[in-house]
Amino acid sequence: MYKIFKRFFDLISSLILLLIISPVLILICLILRFTAEGEVFFLQERIGQNNSVFKIFKFATMLKNSSKMKNGHITIKNDPRVTKLGSFLRKSKLNELPQLLNIILGDMSVVGPRPVMRVSFDAYPKSIQKHIYNSKPGLTGIGSIVFRDEEELISKAKSKGIDILHFYQKIIYPIKGDLEIWYQRNQSFFIDFKIIICTILVIIFPNWKKYNLLFKNLPSLSELSK
Repeated sequence: MYKIFKRFFDLISSLILLLIISPVLILICLILRFTAEGEVFFLQERIGQNNSVFKIFKFATMLKNSSKMKNGHITIKNDPRVTKLGSFLRKSKLNELPQLLNIILGDMSVVGPRPVMRVSFDAYPKSIQKHIYNSKPGLTGIGSIVFRDEEELISKAKSKGIDILHFYQKIIYPIKGDLEIWYQRNQSFFIDFKIIICTILVIIFPNWKKYNLLFKNLPSLSELSK
């Protein structure tokens, strides 16, 4: 019953939101078309439900072929590959809004584990890979809230001389995986509602980190503070 109502909510909320924000989306499309490299959308293969592959929609925020440049698929704070408008879109999370189309198409849900690239999926421990996408990936999720400042975390690790790929594989992905497994075990309408509210809060107030007050028994995040 939960999955049926969740799909209904996903479809209705996405259609309504897409209609309401269509003027903003059109404006962003026009600005992107006539600035930087003229790219509007960025399509990329991601891992979805039951570990299947789908193409995710995003607004273009980085230079073409950025994955072949320095740092590869990892984005750091003030990354030179990110365009000026792209920086704003990424900070405000407006670059994620085209994923409303993915939700309508049934590839994604409003709330769920964030879909990742194959290279990132392979960095998860095998035990996490087996279960993380038992449900549809989401536009937002508990991992999105906890790692709202992920690019800053990467930059701090790099400034300390830590290899960023090692930091991702040994610190970030194990924690992300544990968070998403926590969601799998606790998902409900109430948890989804709290995640949506927290997502709005961290977008408006980037330094807000009171999510522990709303979500009990989250996996330890102590490794992030080392």
